[in-house]
Amino acid sequence: MGGKLTFNGGIHPYDGKDLSKDKPIRDILPKGDLVYPLSQHIGAPAKPVVKKGDHVLTGQLIAEAGGFVSAPIYATVSGTVKAIEPHRTVVGDNVMSVVIENDGQYEEVDYGVCKPLAEHTKEEIIQKVQKAGVVGMGGAGFPTHVKLSPKEPDKIDYVIVNGAECEPYLTSDYRRMIEEPQKVIDGLRCELALFDNAKGVIAIENNKPDCIEKMKELTKDDDRILVKALKTKYPQGSERQLIYASTGRAINCDMLPSDVGCIVNNVDTVCAIGAAVLENKPLMYRIVTVTGDAIADPCNFRVRIGTNYHELIEEAGGFKQEPAKIISGGPMMGFGIFDLDVPTTKTASALLCLTKDDVSAAKTGPCISCGMCVEVCPGRVVPSRLAKAAEHGDKEGFVKMNGMECCECGCCSFICPAKRPLTQEIKSMRKMILADRKKK
Repeated sequence: MGGKLTFNGGIHPYDGKDLSKDKPIRDILPKGDLVYPLSQHIGAPAKPVVKKGDHVLTGQLIAEAGGFVSAPIYATVSGTVKAIEPHRTVVGDNVMSVVIENDGQYEEVDYGVCKPLAEHTKEEIIQKVQKAGVVGMGGAGFPTHVKLSPKEPDKIDYVIVNGAECEPYLTSDYRRMIEEPQKVIDGLRCELALFDNAKGVIAIENNKPDCIEKMKELTKDDDRILVKALKTKYPQGSERQLIYASTGRAINCDMLPSDVGCIVNNVDTVCAIGAAVLENKPLMYRIVTVTGDAIADPCNFRVRIGTNYHELIEEAGGFKQEPAKIISGGPMMGFGIFDLDVPTTKTASALLCLTKDDVSAAKTGPCISCGMCVEVCPGRVVPSRLAKAAEHGDKEGFVKMNGMECCECGCCSFICPAKRPLTQEIKSMRKMILADRKKK
């Protein structure tokens, strides 16, 4: 299956996908209250438009966008607004949230008459995506209507669907492409309607030959859509690496994909765009992979946003062995969590439960100057030196050595024989520098 398209650097960790890749998507209904944090996206928090005691329907607006770079939030069940109060989220923050008591009826709003894509103006497409509360569902949570509104739309040459799914253990995008390929294609066509000069690219790693074949078959008569097989390698799905592998165009940390004529969205986001434009439906669901060697029955679930993580574990048969580590997301880019009493949000891609915590067990030694971190770094920087600058608080030196080009993929930490926490050191320093820049 071809797949020569790639980037410099990268690694080949154990992918763990065999645990859940053959498990079809299962729809699950929430059992307890649903919690909707008002910050599920980059930008201003949403503002509640309901109050305690209000009855709401599935698909009803419960919080409006708090600005242009913001996104509204919708009820995913019918029931009563129980409270508007702070709740802990997956990252450990207490965030103001709308709590809805599920009445179990799942009564839904009327989404109105749907019209074909050809009858939509460009403005209507963007307005529908904005109104639906669609954000980047690969983890970043950037409001999608902003991404679809570049300054010079005529200069967009490629609209890329990120179907790489390079993060180990995650299989939700794979299942979506296998089970609902038409939804992915329809969402891409909605995006292409905004950019007259663009080609659509569905970029898939070549460890998913069945997806590549299916997408090629369904788009063979569409001369605006190309399906590209990328070499299987982590982090192939990282935005910069994906753009380079798919188009040969390079971007740095000071650029946006639109600066090189590209728009990139992941599979779930593209499906949400299609649902917003063609069905008038807001973002209410997402596919979540619940997996790991501690899980009794690893699965892919279609989850109503706001559902508690405890319920997802329960639906996957519970723990067959007590997990030593629980990660929100994948093992490379995800983060450890200490409490499962948190809600699923728009950006929740996976719940990974492992019986061993290799990171905590590793003994850190001194750098042996082997250069392996440099070899695997897709950002083409020197992670060992950047980590040293970070340790010494040398912001100036860090920036001079192109530290801001790090994409925080974790390749350097993974490969380091001395088990140094390179990514964590670099990530902390990048955060401090970005915070300093915001103050200016």
